[in-house]
Amino acid sequence: MGTYALSAEQLAFYDENGYLLLRNWIPQPMLERLQAAGASWIADGLGSDEDDPHHIDYRFADRPTGSTMWRVDYLHNKGQAASLELLGSPQVLEVAQSMCGLNFVPTYEAMVFKQEGDGPVVNWHQDAVHPRSYRIFNYDLYLDQSLSGGGALWVIPKSHTQKQDVCYLTDTFGWNVPGSIEVEMQPGDVLLHDVMVVHGSPHAEGKRLRRTIYYEFRAAEEILQDGPWDRTWIDQRMRLVPLGLKRYAQQYRADEQFQWNISNEFRPVMSEDEATELRVAHEVHMSGSYCSVGDAGKIKAAI
Repeated sequence: MGTYALSAEQLAFYDENGYLLLRNWIPQPMLERLQAAGASWIADGLGSDEDDPHHIDYRFADRPTGSTMWRVDYLHNKGQAASLELLGSPQVLEVAQSMCGLNFVPTYEAMVFKQEGDGPVVNWHQDAVHPRSYRIFNYDLYLDQSLSGGGALWVIPKSHTQKQDVCYLTDTFGWNVPGSIEVEMQPGDVLLHDVMVVHGSPHAEGKRLRRTIYYEFRAAEEILQDGPWDRTWIDQRMRLVPLGLKRYAQQYRADEQFQWNISNEFRPVMSEDEATELRVAHEVHMSGSYCSVGDAGKIKAAI
């Protein structure tokens, strides 16, 4: 076990409550590279048009003030090595192994953000609903402060054990659900949250830029059992791990390195087409629980 492996006590807290805070988890040099990458992704997205091959991965929403960019999908092929360095770091992979076992799969990667002055509500929701035979979790790295009164995330501990009626929670309690907590975060802090824990953030106007990188992980065994993907897709997504390990070692060669002990059954067969391996799309998604009709099958857009 490495320095960043989770303890039995941390895992027990996560399993009971559906979330876990890892304060000051990302070293400052890595954080600064990620903050610079985040600024570049936003600038590239704002400057993109339909002729840009990455344009589809930059997400915009219609606000009262006009079209606003709020998300970047598939980070690893956007010209910034920092996202792969993060993926290959022990700060991420020790956690993934602790949570999912040896055959963890990096299933999603995105940066979600609220631009300065843009603070829309993200209603109570569950990212995905599954049989709960395995852990499925999001690794949420905060690049900026997220404070009370500024649209900080709210979580309902212990709400992850079953599908919840989020419409009932919203209509009955609003943001005052009994037992809910507000999670303040500083740059470099990490929140681990179960994909079934109910969470959201209230409306906040005129606040500062808030960027969060999200990596989701699942066990390969869980995907084969529950879907919605197959073994070929697992192999394609697994190829991101050695690419991440390579980039991390190049940038942080003097630091602790993660020892990948994947089972031979799932060890990926690498190709020579790295550009293709950096973006493995999702044709289908596991449904979540949202209040708006038709939202349950959408891409994980409200993380």
